[in-house]
Amino acid sequence: MGKKLPPSTPTAGRRRKGPSLAPLSACKRRRTHEASGWASLPTDVVHLVTSRLLAGDVVDYIVFRAVCSGWRSCTSDARDPTLSKPDLWPRGWVALCDGDGVRPDDAGEIGFFHARTARRLRVRLPELLRHRIVGFTQGLIILLNKRTAAVRVLHPFTRVVVDLPSLIPVFHDAVRNRNSLLDMNAAVCSASATSIAVVAWFPWTHVVIGAEAGRPTWEVLHPGLFLRSILPFQGRLYATVAKGDSRKIMQLYPRSPHPVLAHVPNNFGDPSLCSYFLMESGGRVLLAIRHLTAQHCGVDPFQQNAYKLFALDIDRGELIPVNCLGGRALFLSRDRSLSVSARDLPSVNSNSIYFSLRRDPVVVHSIRTGFSERLAVTCQIHDGKDRIRPSVCPFTIADHLLTYCHPHEW
Repeated sequence: MGKKLPPSTPTAGRRRKGPSLAPLSACKRRRTHEASGWASLPTDVVHLVTSRLLAGDVVDYIVFRAVCSGWRSCTSDARDPTLSKPDLWPRGWVALCDGDGVRPDDAGEIGFFHARTARRLRVRLPELLRHRIVGFTQGLIILLNKRTAAVRVLHPFTRVVVDLPSLIPVFHDAVRNRNSLLDMNAAVCSASATSIAVVAWFPWTHVVIGAEAGRPTWEVLHPGLFLRSILPFQGRLYATVAKGDSRKIMQLYPRSPHPVLAHVPNNFGDPSLCSYFLMESGGRVLLAIRHLTAQHCGVDPFQQNAYKLFALDIDRGELIPVNCLGGRALFLSRDRSLSVSARDLPSVNSNSIYFSLRRDPVVVHSIRTGFSERLAVTCQIHDGKDRIRPSVCPFTIADHLLTYCHPHEW
């Protein structure tokens, strides 16, 4: 008789049952369960996350939706075809000028910098081809077609484009100055809950025109206005306007039966020697007035500038003096000014104003001490047609932010 085998030894011809498959199967089920849990977050939790992302940076919202189909299905598409939702605009992003003499439409790309998080992104934009940049509003790019003079608004991160009609008819009827097209500037406003409008102005002709998306033509909004500083704020457009020796703040768009909001104080010397700057800072409108102090022999020109700040109460039509910027810094220019948090950008001085003069490209003025300091000297690298010397890199953050405020650099 044969020897009886122990029960743990498999007999010939019997299929071996290995114990290793069960743990592997359990592990696989556990991983699937974990992935399913993240993908199936409650809708209210997803909406809470996205609301906080949209309050900060739309790029984070775009990245969040790209994680899985479940999160995309319960959130709105960032590609709003009308660009009428301000919470989907690239707020806080400013365009960087490379300083190498290559125009953005030739390069086909733009570098962007987020003034709060210091994040930097370089975006390829074929839509820049055959277009000239004529304005920025909350990160949106306003382009002018070099051949047809048609205007378009471009979202740089979703690449949504809203087209507006050509400027040629209204330009021939109202502007009539071909050279002023080179100094054209524009801003995006909210026309309604479902559409945007573009308002354009020409410094040498004092004409303000506007067009709403979907409308066939442009119209003259304000003829004969001498604009000193323009600010798009909460879907509307405001400006400081000069008339004789008086200066006032007006609402340009939408048109109002009472467009004058406030009168600017006229106790800083000759108004023609003063400069006026409007900007959004911490959710409110600020007015900065640059005026000359008593001139002394041997004192540099940039030391002869002083500033007075006011906060505009739009509802009451009052200008409230401001003596301190706290942790913020201002970057001032003729057509575009910027306010940033110096706490988020350590290389920027808080409670300070950055500005440019003819021979002093970067000057910082301390609100606390009233003292100004030159940070850079002029170095021309482009003669208007070609680059004449290499770029003077590296640039500081202050250089980039101040360049963004100068539309002629674009």
